[in-house]
Amino acid sequence: MTQKKPSRQQVYTLLVQIGRKDGDGLPADATGAALMIYASGVDEAEAVRETVAILKQADTAPLDVTGYGTIAEREEEGHDIQAEERALMQRALDENAVIVAQMTPFYGDGPHGDEAALH
Repeated sequence: MTQKKPSRQQVYTLLVQIGRKDGDGLPADATGAALMIYASGVDEAEAVRETVAILKQADTAPLDVTGYGTIAEREEEGHDIQAEERALMQRALDENAVIVAQMTPFYGDGPHGDEAALH
């Protein structure tokens, strides 16, 4: 019996800005949205590619992706990562998935309400 190789997958935190597209599910008067996403990948580039592909399949229009790194990289930068966020990251890893943790719609020229903040 051969042993299974340890997975090289890691979870990356991504902030994705999306524009409007028919059928995107955003509020009617929104001009777009910011999505806080946890995505698994062997590196951040793969996590971004997979995230963009899935968002396009979901009839959204990804415009920009900002990567915040792995949980270890975020901790090194002093980010406070709560238990709920850690659980979502673990789920993304366990399921090899892309998980939208938060959606903040934009109205007019900018974000509405509290923008997703990483601290």
